[in-house]
Amino acid sequence: MVLYIRGGKGKKDRDLPLPDTLLQLLRQQFRQYRPVTFLFEGAQPGEPYSERSLQHVIKQAAARAGICRPISMHMLRHSYATHLLEAGTDIRVIQDLLGHSSIKTTEIYTHVAQLNRPTSPLDDLGL
Repeated sequence: MVLYIRGGKGKKDRDLPLPDTLLQLLRQQFRQYRPVTFLFEGAQPGEPYSERSLQHVIKQAAARAGICRPISMHMLRHSYATHLLEAGTDIRVIQDLLGHSSIKTTEIYTHVAQLNRPTSPLDDLGL
């Protein structure tokens, strides 16, 4: 239940958890297209899906969702990290998932935590 990312951001390889909900969709993709090398292949069998084509798909999805601001693939990476942080994932785990060599790079995402601060335990005392 792991996605192996080869040559991702920074030309780094990494493993990412594969959500159960995504597994069935990926199986359907495989059965329908019978890829040779990559799960998502380009026009030629065995060739990777192009970055340009993926950018186009993301922009189409954003338009269908009513998002008017410019959207990029890199924003998905930022959203992934931000959602993990908001869900309480340890920042060192996020660092590993993103392939950051320095925790300082990952700490950029902590600005989100400023917007979603937990209430103080003192608030529950009823004082």
